[in-house]
Amino acid sequence: MARIRLLVGTKKGAFIFTADGSRRDWAISGPFFPGWEIYHVKASPVNPDRIYAAQNSPWFGQLIQRSDDGGANFTPVGNDFRYDGVPVTHQSDDGTPQPWAFKRVWHIEPSLTCAETVFAGVEDAALFKSTDAGANWAELSGLRTSGTGSAWQPGAGGLCLHSVILDPVNADRMFIAISAAGAFRTDDAGQSWRPINQGLVSEHIPDPKAEIGHCVHHIAMHPARPNTLFMQKHWDIMRSDNAGDNWFEISGNVPTDFGFVIDVHAHEPETLYVVPIKSDAEHFPLEGKLQVYRSRSGGHEWEALTHGLPQQDCYVNVLRDAMAVDRMDPCGIYFGTTGGQIYGSADAGDHWQTIAQTLPAVLSVEVQTLP
Repeated sequence: MARIRLLVGTKKGAFIFTADGSRRDWAISGPFFPGWEIYHVKASPVNPDRIYAAQNSPWFGQLIQRSDDGGANFTPVGNDFRYDGVPVTHQSDDGTPQPWAFKRVWHIEPSLTCAETVFAGVEDAALFKSTDAGANWAELSGLRTSGTGSAWQPGAGGLCLHSVILDPVNADRMFIAISAAGAFRTDDAGQSWRPINQGLVSEHIPDPKAEIGHCVHHIAMHPARPNTLFMQKHWDIMRSDNAGDNWFEISGNVPTDFGFVIDVHAHEPETLYVVPIKSDAEHFPLEGKLQVYRSRSGGHEWEALTHGLPQQDCYVNVLRDAMAVDRMDPCGIYFGTTGGQIYGSADAGDHWQTIAQTLPAVLSVEVQTLP
């Protein structure tokens, strides 16, 4: 029977949960790196026992930790993130020029085909690549020098590159998202990039339909359909069927289209999941009811999934990297909250169980389906 491993990053350390294929009983190990912010933990799909963790502290800075034994032991690897090339400034949130400065790693994305290759999305927004399992990092500076970098401005959480999607069919194609600049695509392995924000409308910026300036919260793709992308934006749930060239809204009957996370069912490319929250000022569920919304029609109609989730006095948030899906059949869905809860569903969201209740605030959740 297959095994499931959950990799959880929190405000005060990382945790690993394991279960057999029934996904009923969970064992927990950790905390790893207690007291440190762990923005993201993710494993290589080529070597499942190779796990990376992005460890950060406002006092001690950034560390990339790597395990080669499934999380039993971690070792610090390369942590030299140096910006390369121009422009030398970007816009601060008040519009004034500001030098680029590395602050932290937000997202780690191991290669789909090479166990030694891994990407890192960082703040201030840039994309780095390592070809030696994290020992050394080089910036893919074509992103910042693509002609729009000087106009990027930070969102409320900083100028962060938080989403990295690798095309499973075309090795030269990659998608990233930056708050608050928008989404971008490369078709030449990161040498050059272009904005892919046509169709996005953001009322809070001077030009609501501008090429740059949209606060994209998360993007998702089903590997069987690499030209179809889904987006949770700062207001609006969006879809593109031409690799981001154009987007259209699919918020449908969701009661509020503000949120941070969006994900896709492992076996049903038209089945989507979001967690709506009240507004950009009030980051908690409507009426204190924690609800996951599922669409089985690619975003045209949505249904609330509540069985097993708190339906009163719940005022937590689900952050952009805090949902994951496994490859079991039926598909498993997992998410973590800023209140320290981890919820899981072994039947595609119809029923939920509480996996953990008292963790630190959850920043990221990833899942591995192991033999």
